[in-house]
Amino acid sequence: MAEEKTYPMTAEGLAKLQAELDDLITNKRPAITSRIQEARSFGDLSENSEYQSAKDEQAFVEGRVKQLQQMIQFAQVIDASSASKNVVTLGKKISFKEVPDGDEETYTLVGSAESDPLSGKISNDSPMGKALLDHKTGDKVEIPLPENHSVTVEILHVSKAK
Repeated sequence: MAEEKTYPMTAEGLAKLQAELDDLITNKRPAITSRIQEARSFGDLSENSEYQSAKDEQAFVEGRVKQLQQMIQFAQVIDASSASKNVVTLGKKISFKEVPDGDEETYTLVGSAESDPLSGKISNDSPMGKALLDHKTGDKVEIPLPENHSVTVEILHVSKAK
């Protein structure tokens, strides 16, 4: 039997996935079921756009429920406090600057399931996350960019994310 994929994530990330799953099951599913029943009452389903829209939404929600259930079942919660405090691991906040004279940037390294670059959360599977992983404060790290380019950054500070 094939080995199941694990989903490394923080405890906060797991809680968010569980909350989303709970919302889909307790709120979204019943609302969609009501929409489908109401749309059925309009008659001919072959030309009923409300019915088709509700069925499409139902398919999306059911797919997301299955995806979340799998991610939660195979979640691997990473405890950032067990690693050395100056080493980049999942759940750590990393501040760095581009060498020689870049501005300071700060990101939190998280599992791909909870990645949100616009909120400062980068995935351990991203090129930047892979490059920074297991390095420590003071290290200079080369981060690959598209088209065979790269940028070198210096890690200024590593701390446990809040």
